[in-house]
Amino acid sequence: MCAVTSETRSSVSPYAVFDRDSWRALAAGSRLPLDEAELRALATLGDRIDLDEVATVYLPLAELLDLHVAASRRLWAAQAEFLGNTTAKVPFVIAVAGSVAVGKSTTARLLQTLLAAAPGSPRVDLVTTDGFLMPNAALDARGLLGRKGFPESYDRRALIRFLADVKSGRDTVTAPVYDHQSYDIVPDEFQEVDRPDILVVEGLNVLQAGRRTDGTAPEVFLSDFFDFSVYVDAAEADIQRWYVERFLALRRTAFQDSTAYFHRFAGLTDEQARETALDIWAAVNGPNLRSNIAPTRSRARLVLQKATDHSVRRVLLRKL
Repeated sequence: MCAVTSETRSSVSPYAVFDRDSWRALAAGSRLPLDEAELRALATLGDRIDLDEVATVYLPLAELLDLHVAASRRLWAAQAEFLGNTTAKVPFVIAVAGSVAVGKSTTARLLQTLLAAAPGSPRVDLVTTDGFLMPNAALDARGLLGRKGFPESYDRRALIRFLADVKSGRDTVTAPVYDHQSYDIVPDEFQEVDRPDILVVEGLNVLQAGRRTDGTAPEVFLSDFFDFSVYVDAAEADIQRWYVERFLALRRTAFQDSTAYFHRFAGLTDEQARETALDIWAAVNGPNLRSNIAPTRSRARLVLQKATDHSVRRVLLRKL
C-alpha cells in the first residue's frame, strides 16, 4: 500500500508516493538473484549500495517493470490476433535518466541483471547514450568540447535513428561505443543490439525534449520510443559532493594511467583536486543539471529520490 505523505494529503499529485518500507513490501518474499560480489561488479565507483538497498528499492522496481513487460506482450499478442498478422514483437524499452554521479549507471545495470533473472529469462541489453556523443574532434571543431554532456553535444539524429530501428523490430542494430578512459568514441567499434526482449537505455538527457537550431521543437522525441522511464533524483548539493568524491577517487585510480585523458589530474594534491572538481561542476555539470536534466524529471514514469547517503528515501510512481 502507498504510504500517504503530507504532500499527497495536501495537494493533488500525478504521483503515488512510497516510503522505503511500503515500497520494499511490494517484493516481500522474493529472492535476490545476485550476491555481494556480483553487486560490487555492477556498482559505479562512489555509489554506496548494498544488498539490503537492492532488496528494498530495485527488486520491487524490477518486479513492477516485469509486470509492464508482460502486459505489453499480452497486448501485442491480442493485437496480432485481432489484425490477423504475424508482426514480430519489438523490444520493451526502458529509459534511465539523471545527473552525472547520481547513480543512474548502477541503476541501469541492476535493472538489466534483475530483469534478466525474471521467469522466462528474458534477454536484456543495455545501451548508454555516451556512445552517441560526437567524437572529441567534432566537438572541438564546433566549440562544444567544454559542453560535453549537454544536449547539443550528442548526435541526436543517430540516437533517434537507433531507437527507431530498435522499435521497428530491425535485427542487428548497432550503437557506437564510448571509452571513459580516453574520454572519446572508440573508432570502428560498435555494440550490436539484436532484438532483445528488453532494452535499457541510460543517459543524462534521454528524457530531454530538445530544440532544433531554429528554436522549434523536434517532431520526434527520444521519449516517443520509451515504454517506461526512470529518473534518479537527489538534491544538487548531494550530487555535487558525490561528484567531487568520485573525482578524488578516480585521481587515485583511473587517472593514474598515463594513457587516460585526465591523467594530467593524477598529480594534484587533495585540495587542488577538490578545487578542480568544483570548477568542473560549476562550469559544466551543475548548469547541465539545472538547465537540461532536472527539468525532465516530470517526464519520467517513476522517480527514485535519493537521500544524502545515496540510499533511496522514497519512490514516486506516476499514476496510470
